[in-house]
Amino acid sequence: MKRISLLGSTGSIGTQSLDVCRMHGYKVVCLTANSRVDIIEKQVREFSPKLVCMMNEDSALDLKERIKDTDTKVTCGMDGLIECATYKNADTVLNSVVGMVGLCPTLEAIKAKKTIALANKETLVAGGHLVTNLAKENGVSILPVDSEHSAIFQSMQGMPSKSAVKKIILTASGGPFFGKKLEELETVTAADALKHPNWDMGAKITIDSATMMNKGLEFIEAKWLFDMPNEDIEIVIHRESVLHSAIVYQDNSMIAQLGVPDMRIPIQYALTYPEREASPVKPLSLSDYGKLTFFEPDYDTFKCINVCKNAIDMGGLHPAAANGANEVSVKLFLDGKIKFTDIAYLNNEAMKNASDKKDFTLDDVLEADRRAREYVIEAVK
Repeated sequence: MKRISLLGSTGSIGTQSLDVCRMHGYKVVCLTANSRVDIIEKQVREFSPKLVCMMNEDSALDLKERIKDTDTKVTCGMDGLIECATYKNADTVLNSVVGMVGLCPTLEAIKAKKTIALANKETLVAGGHLVTNLAKENGVSILPVDSEHSAIFQSMQGMPSKSAVKKIILTASGGPFFGKKLEELETVTAADALKHPNWDMGAKITIDSATMMNKGLEFIEAKWLFDMPNEDIEIVIHRESVLHSAIVYQDNSMIAQLGVPDMRIPIQYALTYPEREASPVKPLSLSDYGKLTFFEPDYDTFKCINVCKNAIDMGGLHPAAANGANEVSVKLFLDGKIKFTDIAYLNNEAMKNASDKKDFTLDDVLEADRRAREYVIEAVK
C-alpha cells in the first residue's frame, strides 16, 4: 500500500489529492494545513493519519482538543511541517502548500529520500539548483503535479533520449482578462480577477493566473524540471485548457497530453507513476469541444511573464526575489491596497534588486525572499 504525506491538505490540490487517495485506497499517514481546522478535523477522522501539522499555533491547539479521542499526533509550525515531510513511514510526499513555505520541507523530504510529488511552484522557482542537485545526489524523483508540467512529463515518456526533445510548449489559459489591454486592467478588482474561466483554485494562484505570473513561474519551473535552455521553452495561450502542454521532437513531431481541465489527472499520475489506473475524472470528448484555439501571449499587457523570463535569464537569486515580491504584491492587491497593474511593476523592481550570486545557499534564498518582500512593502508605503 502506498503511504502518502500530504502537505497542504485543505486547499484545492490537497482535497483533490484526497479524492485520488480515497479511490485507490492509499494510506494517508500525514496531513498539514495552515488554519482550516473544521476541514482538517473531518480529514483526520476519515483517513486516520499518524501525524498532523497546523502552521498556525492557535489552530493546532484547537485541533488537538477536537481530536483528542483519536491516535493522531498534532504538531505546529515549520518544525511540524518538516516532521510530516520526513515521516519515516511515508513513501511519497505530495507538497501542495502555497508559497515559499514549501521550500524547506521539500529539501528535507529529499534528504530523507522520499519521492516528491510537487505542486508547490516556489520550491523550484526559488530553490533552483539547490533542489535539483540535492535530488540527484539522493536518487530522489521529483514528479510534477502542475497540469502543464505533468503534461510535459507524460509526453516525454516515450522519448529515446533527452537530446530528442527540441522544444517545450507550455500552455496557458490566459486567465479572466485574455484579450484586454493594459489600460483596461487599471481598474479591475480582486473579484474580477478571481473569476477564472476553467480552473477552481485558491485565491493566490487564481490572481497569479490573472496576471499570468503563474505562467512565468511555471516557465522557471520547467527549466529546472526538464533541464531545458530558456529559449527552448515556448508559452502558448490555449483558452480551453484541454491540451495541457506538449513537446516538440527534433523531427518536428509534436506530442501532447490532453484531458478535461481536472487536477486529479496530474495528481493521480504523480502518485501512480509509471502505472496508469482508473480515474475519477470524466473522459474527454473532443467532439463536445468542437475546436481548440491557440494564441501568442500579449507580453505588453501581461508583464509578469517578462519579469519571470528576465529573472531566470539573469539567474542567481533573481527568481527567488521575483517570487517573494509576488507573494506580497498579490496579498496587497487582494487587500485592496494596490492596483492590479501595480503587481507586475513591484515584482519587477524587487527582482532587479536581487543578487546575481550563482552558487547560492538556502540561507541566501531565504534572505533574497525576505529582502524582496520588504522592498514591496516599503515601496507601497
